[in-house]
Amino acid sequence: MEAIIPIKGNVRYSITLDPGVWIFDDRRIDLKTFFTESHVEKDDLEEYKKEMGKHWSREIMEGATFPPTLKTEKKFEKTKVLTGTYGILFSHFLKIAEPAADATTISFEIKDGSVHSFPIEQAEQFIFKFSEDGKPLINDGLVHVLLKDGSNTDAPIRDIIAIRID
Repeated sequence: MEAIIPIKGNVRYSITLDPGVWIFDDRRIDLKTFFTESHVEKDDLEEYKKEMGKHWSREIMEGATFPPTLKTEKKFEKTKVLTGTYGILFSHFLKIAEPAADATTISFEIKDGSVHSFPIEQAEQFIFKFSEDGKPLINDGLVHVLLKDGSNTDAPIRDIIAIRID
């Protein structure tokens, strides 16, 4: 099986996706909580500013020393990454590929030769699940396509070998 998934067709840039490195991506979504909690789209720049403000305040209050809790926090995050179930929004990659203005459909090409097609307007609704309990998906495709509303969590689109924009 290929370790990459190409995005091709009516796009400005044909790109390839490597789900093996997404575990390190800050845009990853914890799928164990995503479908049970309410989510608000957030501005990455605003989020960065808030985090930097917290860090700055912490340094002012505690000094530039590294309190013992920082090691514990890092260890907790590392353990969470190694045992979590994660996904990432498809829209991040579609923006990079830059679909042409006349593009109308997204098609997921499956290993058995079948194709699942959707209107391009629905691209914001796709989540690529790439990890289950800390392990990459390898038995039935590199990614599973889930819908944001959680309606297909029991029957995601699997065994994707390519994504075509038409």
